Amino acid sequence: MADTKREIERKYESDDSGLPDLTGVAGVDAVVDKGVAHLDATYYDTADERLAAASITLRRRTGGADAGWHLKFPVAPNVRDEIRAPLSDTLPPVLAGLIRSRVRDAEVLPVVRLRSDRDVSELVDATGRVLAEVSVDAVHAERLTGAGGTAQWTELEVELADDGDPAFLDKVDKRLRKAGVRPSGSASKLARALTETAPKKKRGKGRPTTPLPVTAGDHVLAYVREQRDTIVALDPAVRRDVYDALHRMRVATRRMRSAFRSYAKVLDRAVTDPVGEELKWLAGELGVGRDSEVLAERLTASLDGLPRTLVIGPVRGRLRRWATDRRGGSRRRLTGVLDSARYLALLDTLDALVDEPPLLKAAGGTPEKVIAKAVRKDFGRLAETVEAALALDPGTERDLALHEARKKSKRARYSAEAAVGALGDRASALVKSMKSVQTLLGDHQDSVMARQTLRELSAVAHAAGESAFTYGVLYGREEQRAAAAEGALPVAWRGITEATDI
Repeated sequence: MADTKREIERKYESDDSGLPDLTGVAGVDAVVDKGVAHLDATYYDTADERLAAASITLRRRTGGADAGWHLKFPVAPNVRDEIRAPLSDTLPPVLAGLIRSRVRDAEVLPVVRLRSDRDVSELVDATGRVLAEVSVDAVHAERLTGAGGTAQWTELEVELADDGDPAFLDKVDKRLRKAGVRPSGSASKLARALTETAPKKKRGKGRPTTPLPVTAGDHVLAYVREQRDTIVALDPAVRRDVYDALHRMRVATRRMRSAFRSYAKVLDRAVTDPVGEELKWLAGELGVGRDSEVLAERLTASLDGLPRTLVIGPVRGRLRRWATDRRGGSRRRLTGVLDSARYLALLDTLDALVDEPPLLKAAGGTPEKVIAKAVRKDFGRLAETVEAALALDPGTERDLALHEARKKSKRARYSAEAAVGALGDRASALVKSMKSVQTLLGDHQDSVMARQTLRELSAVAHAAGESAFTYGVLYGREEQRAAAAEGALPVAWRGITEATDI
């Protein structure tokens, strides 16, 4: 069992060790002394400190009101999500899973011990409601690896109360700065401990390096690296079922695979094709849950939009059970995929590909020439597919052709995204255009899938002796949405072809 807490806080340091008077902060009626807590925390990481490199902290702490295991992920500046698990001698499996994409098969070891005397106060308003907790921490740090160094310091921490207004921290910040307190130079206690207890290294002046020319390969690799980093970073969010994390991770796999195909003159397909197949496998596994989410949201919204007189029978309950069953099964399957040796091997392969890229001769070419050519080629393929689909009569064959056009619009969009650094506004404009056509084609394909699901639900309802009327109404509305998308496509496509300049 693990609980998640959103932590919004700011850290400060001062030449004085006490707490400045904060009763003058707007909204603060009193500063309530809560006493001193003695905290003893051991921080864990790999030998090469992979978690610290990603600003992730893992600790086992005793003392205070929240003793146990704590895993913290950065969300935004001064904002972190802290996942807590009960105190135990070994790392809880639920937390081990959340760091697996970072640590892989490396051993997680104690790296730093922090012992703190925390003098805690609460800032409360006139009603006694807690606005924030303020603590003055006297910290003793001890490195547990290598030669082992020590450090000591005092810092001040202000943490916003649950459901508090982040703007309140600005008021406290203003008062602290007036009192001579300054923001901490370290993002966390661990970051400071690792810096101040690190072995002293001799530093030579070295020789200045000449910047390498920016090539087509540099641009493509930057895009591939970005997708690799996104997949790894989103892994724990997907495991925690954070909103939209599953979709974003799936998109990153598609972007990378698309880049391999679009920029085959830059990256050797003999190397990237097998990796692309593994990315296709991963995207498919991620899509099981994502497709169910999209359908459930679409059908629920459609049902909510119907007058009550048109909702006959337990339609809402049946739709909810369908979504829950699909979601529950997909979540269990997805966790298994992310824990699998195949997935972890893929992450290792992506690291190796980024570190030692299989560059071809064209990778050293001029970005404006090599990259623009690839983008034009992808757009040309899309144009042929869209025009062929529009020439077909409405029906199954056209639905399939439009779905193929949707896939090609994604590829054209992703290749244009990778080209923005090289081609600037021209590529950005194409990305925007591809998003618009992708939205139209996506809505059409979602309607196709929604109608298929409605037919299935209608058949089950009919077999159970329930009315199928409402399913028919929803089906008709989906037909209208698909027709609207098909009707808007020719005009939108004509505008895109006229405006495209690559």
